[in-house]
Amino acid sequence: MEQLPQLMKAHFLDDFKKPYELRSVPLPSLSSPHDLLIKVDAASYCHTDAVLAEGLMPPFPESFPHIGCHEFAGTVVSTHSPDGPFQIGDRVGVPGRAFHPCGKCFECSDTERAESDYNGYSVYCPSAGNHGISRPGGFAEYAVVDARQLALIPEPLTAADTAPLMCAGLTIYGALKKAHLKPGQKVGIMGCGGGLGHLGLQFATKMGYKTLGLDTAEGPLKLAKDLGTGARIIDVKTESAEEIVQQLGKEDGQMERSEMGLDAVLILPENQKAFDYGIKLLKNHGKSVLVSFPKEGFHFSAADVVFRDISIVGSLVASNKTLKEMLAFAAHHDVRAVVKSFPPSRLNELVEEYHKGGGGKLVLDMSLPDSYWC
Repeated sequence: MEQLPQLMKAHFLDDFKKPYELRSVPLPSLSSPHDLLIKVDAASYCHTDAVLAEGLMPPFPESFPHIGCHEFAGTVVSTHSPDGPFQIGDRVGVPGRAFHPCGKCFECSDTERAESDYNGYSVYCPSAGNHGISRPGGFAEYAVVDARQLALIPEPLTAADTAPLMCAGLTIYGALKKAHLKPGQKVGIMGCGGGLGHLGLQFATKMGYKTLGLDTAEGPLKLAKDLGTGARIIDVKTESAEEIVQQLGKEDGQMERSEMGLDAVLILPENQKAFDYGIKLLKNHGKSVLVSFPKEGFHFSAADVVFRDISIVGSLVASNKTLKEMLAFAAHHDVRAVVKSFPPSRLNELVEEYHKGGGGKLVLDMSLPDSYWC
């Protein structure tokens, strides 16, 4: 067994709207039979990290200094018991939720929903911790995680492949499942070139859905097209929703507006225009799955809901069993995030790159040479 150091490097937020500070601190200790210590191998940056750093997720973080990141991957280096579900040396993916759920609340006791895990555990437990948001996350050399929230990393996925799947991949996969589509049905992804969207294009097409990817910015549109998924990529600045609906109706031989359009649309951008555009793409009885949650909310037409029977549902991450299903699907179907990797000490450079809005995912890869991290 490898001798663990007494200190580790970690990136800290010391206040809102400030750069991360890199410094050494003692290794965290295990406090529960479910706890594992992992050596972090890759940590991915999420939109939520940016929102949190700006102070837009009150009451989180509850205190400073704070270690961010809720989508990461690593190797188990210490356990409470050798008889647990994971062994030293196992490669694991770590989503943000749910660290130390209470095991007793309505969410933890619910086993009726398709998304439920098992009695005593739920990613929706209101008392559970959330890595990188309410508790320390993955922007560090080591992290304490809850064995119940993890999934083994299947071959041939690397840690850098896996980290973006722990939030972006799981969230978009869960949203597609919430659409309840059958192969051959049509789905649109608003914001198709972003971190979630470009993974959604891959999942959706590999699931057998006829997929439309929609975006506005040149970089994300190019990224989406370059994936070569077979999805139709649309610049919403140059094509109206009604034009697209008419094209789809013509392709399907439909004459009635109620029968033209998409069966479902996933709304990823945090703006009303994207929401309105997506709703207009739906045929009657279509479903809009909301993943974004702008502070001001979304406004919808009651006429769409009443007269067209449009349903609007939300989707927030997914269960542990869905996490394992998603990883197996990604490994089998070669679903990968488009990743730009940075050495582990260069988190602030990664954040600068994020704000350029180029699409894809940005990852700290601990395997890259970095004299400041050693």
